[in-house]
Amino acid sequence: MKTKLLVEQHFHGCYGVDFNTAAVDDVLDLAKNILNEGIGYIFPTLVTDSVENIKRQIGIIKQAAARQTRDMAQICGVHLEGIFLNPEKKGIHDMQYFLQPTVENFKLLEDDFIKIVTLAPELTEPELFGYLRGKGVKIQAGHCIGGDLTGCDGATHTFNAMSGITHRGKSTALSALINDDIYTEVIADGVHVSDDALKLLFKTKQMNKVILVSDCLPCTRSNPRPLWERVPHAAGEGEFTFAGSKIFYDGVKATSAEGTIAGSTKLLPDIIKILAGKDMFSGQYISNPYDYHGLTPHGEIEWDENFNIVKVTSY
Repeated sequence: MKTKLLVEQHFHGCYGVDFNTAAVDDVLDLAKNILNEGIGYIFPTLVTDSVENIKRQIGIIKQAAARQTRDMAQICGVHLEGIFLNPEKKGIHDMQYFLQPTVENFKLLEDDFIKIVTLAPELTEPELFGYLRGKGVKIQAGHCIGGDLTGCDGATHTFNAMSGITHRGKSTALSALINDDIYTEVIADGVHVSDDALKLLFKTKQMNKVILVSDCLPCTRSNPRPLWERVPHAAGEGEFTFAGSKIFYDGVKATSAEGTIAGSTKLLPDIIKILAGKDMFSGQYISNPYDYHGLTPHGEIEWDENFNIVKVTSY
């Protein structure tokens, strides 16, 4: 089977690289290595941090994009996940840095390389929706409890860190499932969402509105990559620091000390293989982010019958 290259619109790093702390060369090395995994487009995702550090890291990612070569995954822009979230669904985000989602606060860190913003719509100033849309930024509801997704383009890691399915009133997950205009991210790594919840999403959503994401952490594929030696807080197994917290990784799942899942430890091709093994994968899911972001294919993946990557071609 042949497909387009994969698009990763929500991940925090891998190979020991954390986008919140990475240097330009780290981002470039990651972009080169990840193309070999069949991932041709990436949106480096920044977790909640100080305004100063977010601005610095956006600049670093932007510099890397300007220097990248044809043998790398294309750096398409930044996914800003943190800072405009609801404390009630903070996950592992450090809420000391949370800001009210307003135009004024967005301007504190505004950059034309921000392409996706995850925010809590129930806390968002109405003017911010129009402002972001005018800039061509995708708006996604996440780490939130609101059921009104008016003004949103998508839902961030559906089911996780949002108000769940309810039979009375509205909720974020319910609105994301029944709104035909909303794209739904989902982390189908076998840890974040149960098989039954995945089946509900895949049956409820139009097939062309599902976006597979990894939400993977720096510990993903971190050992034995050479980058590991340069990032001592991102171990293959054990403890590492992410989003200002100590994260514990047992080789399968990464959690905070309180047991909150911190993110995935799988890349997209791993997730696709997991879904295929459960007969829940469709090639349509690979095409959807191309439509969402208006991307043009620049390569393809050849898979074997067991959904192992045989060959990656970039052109």
